[in-house]
Amino acid sequence: MSTHARPLAVWLAAAPDAQLAALFAARGVRADAAWADFFDAAEALLDQSSIDRMLPRLTVDEARALRHATDGDAPGADVDGLIALALLRPDGTPYPPVAEAVAARELPPHIDIADPEPADSVAAARAAERAFTTVAAVADLVLLAAETPLALLTGGGLAAGEKRRIAENGTPAETLDDLVAIALDAGILIAADRRLHATATGESWLRLPASDRWIELAESLRSALPRGLRTTDGGWLPTDAWDRQYPWDATWSDRVAGIAARAELLGLTTADGSEPEWARPLRLGERADPTALQQMLPSEVDRIFLQNDLTAIAPGPLEPALDVRLRHIAERESAAQASSYRFTADSIAHALTSGETAASILDFLTVISLTGIPQPLEYLVMQTAQRHGLVRVFTDWSGRTRVSSVDSTLLDAIGVDQALRPLALARDAEGLTSRVGRDTVYWTLTDARYPAMIVGADGEPMIVERNPAPEPPKTSAPDHQPLIARLRAQQGPDADAAWLDRELDAAVRARAVLLVEIVMPDGTARELQLEASGLGGGRLRGRDRAADVERTLPVKSIRSARVIDPSTGGS
Repeated sequence: MSTHARPLAVWLAAAPDAQLAALFAARGVRADAAWADFFDAAEALLDQSSIDRMLPRLTVDEARALRHATDGDAPGADVDGLIALALLRPDGTPYPPVAEAVAARELPPHIDIADPEPADSVAAARAAERAFTTVAAVADLVLLAAETPLALLTGGGLAAGEKRRIAENGTPAETLDDLVAIALDAGILIAADRRLHATATGESWLRLPASDRWIELAESLRSALPRGLRTTDGGWLPTDAWDRQYPWDATWSDRVAGIAARAELLGLTTADGSEPEWARPLRLGERADPTALQQMLPSEVDRIFLQNDLTAIAPGPLEPALDVRLRHIAERESAAQASSYRFTADSIAHALTSGETAASILDFLTVISLTGIPQPLEYLVMQTAQRHGLVRVFTDWSGRTRVSSVDSTLLDAIGVDQALRPLALARDAEGLTSRVGRDTVYWTLTDARYPAMIVGADGEPMIVERNPAPEPPKTSAPDHQPLIARLRAQQGPDADAAWLDRELDAAVRARAVLLVEIVMPDGTARELQLEASGLGGGRLRGRDRAADVERTLPVKSIRSARVIDPSTGGS
């Protein structure tokens, strides 16, 4: 049992509950920690493994202040924070286990970091192009995840199959994990059950202008930066200083490389270390100002060319809201400043399933087309709309799923389709029935390219979202109040007596030899070497090594006790 824990236990007992809760949260203490009293808490906080977990979380300034304190120098401005983390005593000196751990660690030499140089026009143009490409690539990810959630590996990265599929559409595979991290920071994607889902925030973000999309991503990245990279005014440190901010964290080099890569993807930094004009307000903690960035981005267009071969050409970057809606109606074939889209029966059916109608599709295309609506395209829309809903899926009065259609031949085909065997469809006079849920039946039919539609109890068509975004996880901080209350309940009025009881109990359990100082009835003091063997009823039992007799001493008569080396009699 460490004697160093005693002063920390006294300090913990005197600290207010709010300070204890902050300390336990910072040190990663479990809310269900099996501590009986503040002495247990102090010993756990000074345990080598606990210290080794805490030191990597210190910023370079905190680490340097702790090193100064260990070396006997004035620790500096961060002393209060280190005291609050139970790494320094209230007088600014380190607890011995902390000093021992710090002595074995190196610190980088202090250097002055200047503000970055402004980027020249060439570097700024390249940064703007990267920002434009990144925003578009993140939008593609959100659209893909909204259609079908993306598979994740156990470590949180995209599965290899997903990367190959997305890379085939032009997004470099090596940037995908960083793009996902950007989207997660912005809350437009969410990871749940090893799947990446689009959120309601993401759906709204998709319809923002490109510059507003960039603002959301850039400010979210800034908010997600570790505290060691942030400044007191809410900005960030010059990027040249980033790799030095967590000197005792062995994983920091990999972490900061990822953060720097994401900042570069968003056009906030350049390869030569200079700073684009639009990054400066963010670094200074101000609201993002995309004015300079917008001047370097291609102008968005709000019109397209519709062609007889069922394709559409956008002569420039299409306004995001128009692009999102068009991609619900047509398949994008190429993505560049001039993008192309292709209309197919499947893409039109998808739009109808999502709530569009033939009239709404044609009205939308009429508004954005510079060339009117070609007859082949109008025919495709009308023909697909006529077939859509030919198969109706609903729940009957008994709770079973029912599939009906005015086309009995189509129902016969569905009934014998081997791809639909898992639905266990049974034919009766009114159509087909299944014990499988309505939505599952509907989506299985849709995937099999049957013109299915869900209808409600009133017979009206219903729009069902296939992959609704899961609720954001409730990431509340651990509640340490029950733990603190339990520690308070064991807090006695006499800390010295409590510590003595603890020392004696530990000595008995270890069968240790104690040098015990007792107060005699006449007020004089006497020392005994006692091999502790039992403690109970307010009495300590043990063998007196000098007299070779068993003694029983009242604990209230013991002034002090310390473990000694029995071979030397020393402490």
